[in-house]
Amino acid sequence: MKKILSSVIFTTILSVSLNANVYATVNGEDVIDEDIQVLMKSMKETNFENLQADKKEKVINQAVERKLLTGEAIKNGIEKDQYYVDALKRIINNFSPEEWGKKEYPENLKKLKGDLALEVWMKKIYDDIHVDDKEVKDYYDKNTDKFIKPATVKAKHVLVKTEQEAKEVIKEIESLSGQKLSDKFTEIATIKMAGLGIQSNGDLGWFDKNKMVKPFSDVAFALKKGEMTKVPVQTQFGFHVILVEDKKDEEKPSYDNVKVMIENGLKMEKFRGIIANKAKVLRSNAKVIIH
Repeated sequence: MKKILSSVIFTTILSVSLNANVYATVNGEDVIDEDIQVLMKSMKETNFENLQADKKEKVINQAVERKLLTGEAIKNGIEKDQYYVDALKRIINNFSPEEWGKKEYPENLKKLKGDLALEVWMKKIYDDIHVDDKEVKDYYDKNTDKFIKPATVKAKHVLVKTEQEAKEVIKEIESLSGQKLSDKFTEIATIKMAGLGIQSNGDLGWFDKNKMVKPFSDVAFALKKGEMTKVPVQTQFGFHVILVEDKKDEEKPSYDNVKVMIENGLKMEKFRGIIANKAKVLRSNAKVIIH
């Protein structure tokens, strides 16, 4: 919210078409392709036409709300705000007349001003939102479980096709310990897994219990630091020999460590509520036609 993405705004408005599809009309103003594409940029699906009917309807309604909010920003005099004036000058000065396109210039400029007005107006709303320390502390106390970092292990594994192969690996290195065990384990893992067409030295890094399949995790988290499995571990991928190199217990971050994150989250939650309520009120008083 603290940065106006002028280059993004400019890139978007350059795509304005004089023969655009009309999806809705808001107080006599059309919602066209470019209004839809602004919202599509934040979605994984990049093609509006490929969306299911209910998702299309949702995007169109969001575009309607965006149009209403833009009008409200302008109505509230945001174009007189010095931040807006300076930002508009910077954007215009950064691009040549050729980039604007002579024929489309009036429409492009109007679109630019509208998008910028909405961004600046929303930024001012966001910046004015206050979250006090009591709200933050109350949230922390009531949602402690959300901040707990789960226990993790740092492990390596050798993956082979058969239980007998895994037993042979265990027998070959079970007498080793420390760095010698780790080095030998890496050597064997690289060779064995290459035989399966897997380019890996067996190093899995750090992971929590939910990141691996249950049979693997159950064994890995039961082992001590520096300990290796005594029997093969079977999963749907084959048979594993596991070496746990390090472990970290479950950790609850202190209030001071998560205070800023909570404050920002609560502020954004309030901001979304304010914007949603404004959009609801504006729409109830607007003439909207969905095509």
